[in-house]
Amino acid sequence: MLAEGDTFTAERTLTQGDFDAFAALSGDDNPIHVDPAFAARTRFGRTVSHGMLLYGLVCAALGQAAPGAAHLAQELIFPAPTYTDEPLRIALRTVEADAAARRAVVETTITRPDGETVCRGTTSLCWEA
Repeated sequence: MLAEGDTFTAERTLTQGDFDAFAALSGDDNPIHVDPAFAARTRFGRTVSHGMLLYGLVCAALGQAAPGAAHLAQELIFPAPTYTDEPLRIALRTVEADAAARRAVVETTITRPDGETVCRGTTSLCWEA
């Protein structure tokens, strides 16, 4: 069970191979994610991550920080692109915790090395009795 104020961080660098594997798994083969030549001609200038791949990083971090917790709700926004080969910092901070109800709300943030946030939101969790 998490307590208010608990924090957890993890790091991950996504590669083009990660983008390609996620596209194959999800069926989302939008060229902005998997075709470097196409993506080079867009406003991004190179391939960008799938938002749900970033959500997967959040889920993995939550699984480490809160083993056994079930996700009740997730809110996310993606204010900036995530590119290949950038080290990402996944940060979790418990903003609400109710031990009696076995529930918690966790603020989730993914940032690039330049400090820009690429994903942020909140996750509501619960634990079985």
